[in-house]
Amino acid sequence: MTTQIGIRRVTSVRGAAVAVLSLCLIAALTVQAAAQSRISLIRDAEIENILRDMTDPILRVAGVAPSGVEIHIVSDNSLNAFVAGGQNIYLHTGLILDTQSPEELVGVIAHEAGHIAAGHLARGRDELERAQRNVLISSLVGLAAALATGDGRAGAAIMSGGGSMAERNFLAYSRVMESSADQASLSYLDRLGWTSEGMLTFLRRLEDQDLLPSSRQSAYTRTHPVTRERTLTVEGHVSRSPATGNRMPASMQEDFDRMQAKLLGFMQPQQALRLYDAADTAVAAQYGRAIANYRRGDTATALDGIGALIAREPNNPYFHELHGQILFEQGRIAEAREPYRQALSLAPDEPLIGVSYAQTLVASDDGDLLREAIRILEQATGRPEGRSPLTWRLLATAYGKTGDVGMASVALAEEALALGDNEAARTQARRAQSQLANGSAGWLKAQDILTTTDD
Repeated sequence: MTTQIGIRRVTSVRGAAVAVLSLCLIAALTVQAAAQSRISLIRDAEIENILRDMTDPILRVAGVAPSGVEIHIVSDNSLNAFVAGGQNIYLHTGLILDTQSPEELVGVIAHEAGHIAAGHLARGRDELERAQRNVLISSLVGLAAALATGDGRAGAAIMSGGGSMAERNFLAYSRVMESSADQASLSYLDRLGWTSEGMLTFLRRLEDQDLLPSSRQSAYTRTHPVTRERTLTVEGHVSRSPATGNRMPASMQEDFDRMQAKLLGFMQPQQALRLYDAADTAVAAQYGRAIANYRRGDTATALDGIGALIAREPNNPYFHELHGQILFEQGRIAEAREPYRQALSLAPDEPLIGVSYAQTLVASDDGDLLREAIRILEQATGRPEGRSPLTWRLLATAYGKTGDVGMASVALAEEALALGDNEAARTQARRAQSQLANGSAGWLKAQDILTTTDD
């Protein structure tokens, strides 16, 4: 998808260091890493906040600083989650939609947090390199044997045996990591007073997939082998845990329902309309219907639905945000400005909403509106989640419209840097310095870009 989806913008990520730790086969790990080298991420302030509310308490009891962990939503219908590139948790939209309760989703997140806390990513990479070295050594020994004896069959047997041994060793290590992450996650949930029953129901639903051909198994099952031993361990824990029977807070259940309705409405509108029929008056159902109607092109019905939601919850920034998005994508940019402004006033610390509001301002030629856009966009770039090629492009446009060519070039250099185009970044940075006073804030930013991209 390349739309904003209320779910903000889809971003393509190149070269993500996606080392999925739990694949059974060394060869499969290499293939999976290659397949994940280009993935599509969804940005949405509301969904990201819901996931953070679920994840941050787990990270804190795991001894991991929440501020150091990024949560990414992968636009992929397959059921999967993984840790990659240090402290990054990736959750597929298919996983979020497939989990049947917040308890199930929390169980998956706790498991991934267990991998982070134990440093499995780095250790798994070391184990993979060790396995690869063993395969290489076996190949060299086998080749030497073949040359020495003239018997190619003997050399082939040695090479094959070495590869099988490396595969078995890595598989055993993978199972150990999965078991370790399970044990850690159970501990985290107990310390929070949250039940592990969701983790158990999730594993039970996946366990039967071990009997299916790998091509029919979910991505989660392939990357996190669900063995009977894992399920029995969780069953035993649930039977004796004092947290068993504790449901998630009602607010978390409501957030979970809204998150699923939002994703389903955007990604599978026809299914959303079947699931959330007109007789269902819950906010989540209304939300899913409004989004699904919008995605199907029934703008009038969608706007009526959003209006009804705003009447029920006038201080919900995400309803105003969606109202603005529908109008903006219909080309009604001036009309979209006010809903976005209201959304930002209700959630002033949400850079994603700020960028959307600024986009309506940049479309104007009014100097005051352009200066407001620059202020908002500069604030957004001050936070990691606000930095994106789009943000820098809008900022360059706003500066350009106000006649500030130097700062426009700085923003274009930042955009190029975000896109990985170092040559273009250096070109724009030099252009900026030629337009700005030596030592000024913009000039120094350009100098930082030149230093960063220096070969």
